[in-house]
Amino acid sequence: MASSHTGLEFDVLADHLALMLAQEDLVSIEKVIRDMSPSDLVDVLEREDPDDRAIIYRLLPREVAVEVFERFSPGMRADLLTGLRDEHVVGVFEHLDPDDRVSLVDELPATVSAKLFSGLSEKERALTAPILGYPSGTIGRHMSTEYVRLRPGMTPREAFDHVRASGDGAETVYLLMVTDDHRRLEGVVGMRDLIFALDGDSADGDSRDDDPAAEPITVRDLMKSPESVTASEDAEKAARRAVRTTHLVTPVVDEENRLIGILTVDDANRIIDRADEEDAARAGASEPLDRPYLITSVTTLVRSRIVWLLVLALSAILTVQVLEMFEDALATVVTLSLFIPLLTGTAGNTGSQAATTVTRALAVGEVRLRDTWKVAWREVRVGLTMGVLLGMIGAVVAGLVYGMDFGLIIGLTLVSICTIAATVGGIMPMVARAIKADPAVFSTPFISTFCDASGLIVYFLIAKAVLGI
Repeated sequence: MASSHTGLEFDVLADHLALMLAQEDLVSIEKVIRDMSPSDLVDVLEREDPDDRAIIYRLLPREVAVEVFERFSPGMRADLLTGLRDEHVVGVFEHLDPDDRVSLVDELPATVSAKLFSGLSEKERALTAPILGYPSGTIGRHMSTEYVRLRPGMTPREAFDHVRASGDGAETVYLLMVTDDHRRLEGVVGMRDLIFALDGDSADGDSRDDDPAAEPITVRDLMKSPESVTASEDAEKAARRAVRTTHLVTPVVDEENRLIGILTVDDANRIIDRADEEDAARAGASEPLDRPYLITSVTTLVRSRIVWLLVLALSAILTVQVLEMFEDALATVVTLSLFIPLLTGTAGNTGSQAATTVTRALAVGEVRLRDTWKVAWREVRVGLTMGVLLGMIGAVVAGLVYGMDFGLIIGLTLVSICTIAATVGGIMPMVARAIKADPAVFSTPFISTFCDASGLIVYFLIAKAVLGI
């Protein structure tokens, strides 16, 4: 395989492929892409328009094509399928893992999905059906149903032979699930432990340590207590919990502790990465994109941003109303208006910092709803400390330029608004979680509005008290 390329090299390569496509030189294209790694192919294909991407993709060998397809985002997969001929579509869909198949179905029209499922083999349809039974957003929608299941009473030799016989199509065999006859999860056993146990377990099931009186070693002796997730759990929460176990695989069970699937650490990390991308986009007053920026339509980009802008614009009306309330003070001392951008910006930034920190802590399970008052008290102290530091600097600078009265006003205002903004910013994600809203969505517009309005009210009240206006 070729070594990894830089972004500039990918751009040059994409231009080169575009030229060969214009000349319909498919033989040369096939030679160029033949030795590229799947990750490099993904980077190149993401730079192509949908029609050219479909042409290049059809030139890939079947095994490479499936691996490349699995690395695309769900939106990219849906776009690619629309540009492929039916035989390519059916072939790719058949070779996808069941969980990847389901994530693709969520992006496709119902008629297209039904057509794809009708072309699946009976085996693949049976593996995919249980995943489709769980709502979008649950971890059951992301589990794999391809796993190896052992019985507690198996000897290491029997277990090893069972893995060899049935593990070829499994998602992984590094960690094996142990269940009873009713599929209830009893434990997990690592392949490493199983292999080492073979030394004390002969093919005919001799006792351990060559002692005829001893009981034979079984999987029950080797297995460990499982750390499982329930299929109906929120996908992000379950994925973060699975990653914290540091296991390569986490069992997925139903409400009665019956094993129904597994979650690999790779899939868990993908869920977390996607959730982090959503939070980052929404914290920046936008919606996450399902496709690379350059191939995302202008309409989609506008739709991802316009709602947020409308919400923030409407919330700004409250700020205007606050200014109208103190119009006389502004008319009397025009200098007060000079500090408004500084104070509203400081308040908004302080609130956003607190909200981002607490939202992250909620996501990774560092804080719970019962910790709301602890979070509030902590943010009060953080905001007060930052306010004092900024207030002293602001008081000195404003005092030297505009006089000590203005220095006192700016200093006291910064102390007040930093304390208020940090406290509100810390509490808002907790409130969002309590009402089952997305903290990133709920916090951003509220904090922006509240901090602007409350900051101005505090500012003008302090100014009127100090200046006597």
